[in-house]
Amino acid sequence: MKIAVQMYSVRDAISDSESLLKALEKVKEIGYDGVEFAGYFDTDADTIRAKLDELGLVCVGGHIGLDDFKAEKLEETIEFQHKLGVKAVGVGGAPHSTQEECVKTGKILGRARDYAMEKYGITTYYHNHTEEFRPMRNKRLPIDVIGSYCSLEIDTYWSFCAGVDNYKYLLANMDNIVHLHVKDGIDRHPKALGEGDCDLVAVVRAAKAMEMEWLIVENDDPEPNGFEDIARSLKYLRELIDSAC
Repeated sequence: MKIAVQMYSVRDAISDSESLLKALEKVKEIGYDGVEFAGYFDTDADTIRAKLDELGLVCVGGHIGLDDFKAEKLEETIEFQHKLGVKAVGVGGAPHSTQEECVKTGKILGRARDYAMEKYGITTYYHNHTEEFRPMRNKRLPIDVIGSYCSLEIDTYWSFCAGVDNYKYLLANMDNIVHLHVKDGIDRHPKALGEGDCDLVAVVRAAKAMEMEWLIVENDDPEPNGFEDIARSLKYLRELIDSAC
């Protein structure tokens, strides 16, 4: 099982194209196998791909805006992602407060998936927060509605905060889950892995049972800075993966 990092975790070190490429160097130095992007800072796909190949990093995905998946931008979006070598790309969140919003969000991602799968074998995914696991007025969960149209990237800390049994949920929905965000925290305040109270053992057990190729580390509020935080998380997660859990 390989480990990637969501680059949002080190956003404090990135302000432009040059610092993005330097951040990739640091991520590799820390020991990560791959990255999930959260912005490209006006860097063209060929430049990013060349740096990834130079470093031996894999781009496992990226969070981009929902508008980028709409018809008028879809071809450009998917060509960019194909150059990066991704197999899946998605959104970090999108409108989901009502049934209508969930359907609209899901349909945009679903149509994009149909196009991207046919052309390059790329799928699209939706990344959750806590609210997607809270029933709407019609009792349905936003995550279920959106997930009926596209794949899912489950942020296992936010699902944990919503009271979800991660082990059961992940196994029950494994056929539609393309990525897992591994995150920790206390009282909804993110922490480095092993420094919070998330059920990380259950998450890793589920990931093993699902035969997930990648786990993606993320921290929305790293301390004292992004690189030091993700280094601690990587050490902890490697030890957890290697354990008998």
